[in-house]
Amino acid sequence: MSLNPSKVAPEPEPEREAGQGPGSEAQGPGPEIESGPPAGPGPEPEPPSAEGQDWEPERGRKPGPSAEPSPGPEAPPPPPASRSENLRAPRPRCHTNCLEAPLSRAFQRLGRKVGAHPWIFLLLPLALTAVLGTGLMYLPRDGEEDLEEQYTPIGSPAKAERRFVQTHFTANDSLIFSISRKSTEVPYASVLVVSNTETLLEPDILEEISKVDDAVQALTVTQDNGTQIPYSEVCTKNQGSCVPPNPLLFAWKRNKGLNLRTITFPIYSLAGQIVSLANILGGTVLGESMGPSQLLLQAKAMRLQYYLETGEGEENERSKAWMIHFLMKVGSLEESLALKKIQVVYFSSLSRQLEFEATSMTVVPLFHLAYLLIILFAIVSCYRCDCVRNKMWVAVFGVISTALAVVSGFGLMLYVGVPFVLIVANSPFLILGVGVDDMFIMISAWQKTSLTDSISERMSDVYSKVAVITFQLFVLLFHH
Repeated sequence: MSLNPSKVAPEPEPEREAGQGPGSEAQGPGPEIESGPPAGPGPEPEPPSAEGQDWEPERGRKPGPSAEPSPGPEAPPPPPASRSENLRAPRPRCHTNCLEAPLSRAFQRLGRKVGAHPWIFLLLPLALTAVLGTGLMYLPRDGEEDLEEQYTPIGSPAKAERRFVQTHFTANDSLIFSISRKSTEVPYASVLVVSNTETLLEPDILEEISKVDDAVQALTVTQDNGTQIPYSEVCTKNQGSCVPPNPLLFAWKRNKGLNLRTITFPIYSLAGQIVSLANILGGTVLGESMGPSQLLLQAKAMRLQYYLETGEGEENERSKAWMIHFLMKVGSLEESLALKKIQVVYFSSLSRQLEFEATSMTVVPLFHLAYLLIILFAIVSCYRCDCVRNKMWVAVFGVISTALAVVSGFGLMLYVGVPFVLIVANSPFLILGVGVDDMFIMISAWQKTSLTDSISERMSDVYSKVAVITFQLFVLLFHH
């Protein structure tokens, strides 16, 4: 009759022998020390596996140093695993390379194809560049820029709001010109006159300002075909006459006996008409109040604003030609008119665009030197004295591939009708920098591959490791 182990109280654990390690308890219950003589020597128990898992004795054999049954009570079963041990069990890990892994595999297959069929991947880009490069014939030659049209989105909300304003606030410039009703920037030429004395509200100073005004209105442009464009043909008109650049100066020229001590600011009643002086006089000193305005004691500066015609096609070209002529001639007026009491500063609505184009054209020649320096650096950096490790020709073809990409990209964009902006002419420098950087990365990855592998395997290894980084750099560059 056998005893149920669950009903027998376990005996206290005996002391370990001197040769027993401290980790034997975790592996299972050790052999108990019997009170009687030991049974004969038997086979030693099987050691635990390398993974540290508990080993089990064979069926029908009790654990112990001998295969013979022990006369003592049976050993207690091992304690169940604790909750903390269950929590330490390995769980499936979350993978974060859901995009990188398939890209790496795709580029790996592409690299194997490139290594297996090099001539196809060499001649196909050349043929594609030859086809797309013909789109460069649509490259604009005159370099004319419209900053608003080319640097703002086509369907921007600002343009939609402007069309709404133009629909509900129409203006007929042929009869009465009103700058406050214009929803677009009107072409203009501006002359700022600054007095060398405390105020310019003196007859002798106004006389010099009048000379400047007469000289500006006398400017005439002679085009290549011999056509002359005077200011009277391009100025904005009010009832058939050019709008005066400064109503106060216009009133003084018509009536030089005008009392300059009774002028009020910012509103001035001139021959029954209300004139605003806030945007044509600067550096003002005001006196006592006279109704809604104050008495004007001093004015340091005066602005002469010459508004030009706006329209479609030929009208804009004529106004632009006159403004360019104005910018070329007005700088010498101060010396030619022998002005002593005033200083002249000028500006036009075309100045910003012309300066932008001039800056771009002065910077573009410097990029040629930068291109040369980067190409030389890329080629020399890949030179090795060992003919096997020398990668100069790889660097040369890396630079050529960047040039092919620029020609193909520009040609494709011009084919689909994307307008060419002058600042884009500087982008090949950035593209060359990115291409050279990617070339260095691929050369470094190629040198880390095994020399015993085939070309296809080495290319596959390089593409799988490097092409993902190159793709990320391309996305980052495209995003910016």
